[in-house]
Amino acid sequence: MLRYSRLLLLSFFLLLTGCSNLLVGDKPPPFYIVMDGVQHETKLGSYCWKNGICSDVSGVLDLLENEPPISVKPNEPIQFKLELKPSVVSLAQVEHNNKQLVVPITNNEIKAPADKGIYYYAYSCWWMDEKEKDTSLGDAYYAFAIKVE
Repeated sequence: MLRYSRLLLLSFFLLLTGCSNLLVGDKPPPFYIVMDGVQHETKLGSYCWKNGICSDVSGVLDLLENEPPISVKPNEPIQFKLELKPSVVSLAQVEHNNKQLVVPITNNEIKAPADKGIYYYAYSCWWMDEKEKDTSLGDAYYAFAIKVE
């Protein structure tokens, strides 16, 4: 009986405290891209997290300078996997002059470009407070590079 009472109290506490306590840890969770059933970790860029800790790092190209791109086939589906679902997401393809092109995401995935080459991406996400309008509980961007072969 005591175990059920504790479970009930814990559930009630989580319900009262809202989404802010769902942001666990000192930084955002890992973000993965999945292709043909294989999961690849990306690089965490700049972020601000629920505890007020922020980290500002270089841009996408600098962040990925020593990282080998992930090989993909032309038009191959690329799925996104993040354990803690963000409220808002955005994906940008970053060119060498740091110009950014917004890439639409459909059903949590994109297709690799048709043309061969190396492509750099910034996946930005925000975890918004459900009660306080326009209030972010945390935000982050993740960087990854693919090589279309």
